Amino acid sequence: MVDEEERVLTVPLRKAWDLPRTKRVPGAIKIIRTFVQRHMKAAAEDVWIDPRVNEELWARGIQKPPRRIRIKATKFEDNLVEVSLPEA
Repeated sequence: MVDEEERVLTVPLRKAWDLPRTKRVPGAIKIIRTFVQRHMKAAAEDVWIDPRVNEELWARGIQKPPRRIRIKATKFEDNLVEVSLPEA
């Protein structure tokens, strides 16, 4: 059996812009978590988001998250999913 499964995903964050200005980045984090749950078939508590992804979302402040973000999702044998930025 394969030890880990790795995918590079592009997460659309357009729904975060429907939220109030001061809740856009926290909403974007929730959107990423649910997107990864759906595509990697994992539970919400099994998704771990790397702090560098968080820094990328917060780079322009709470009011202006990016419209989309590319992430690398790695699912391990124990169903934990790690979300990080793809290398270059």
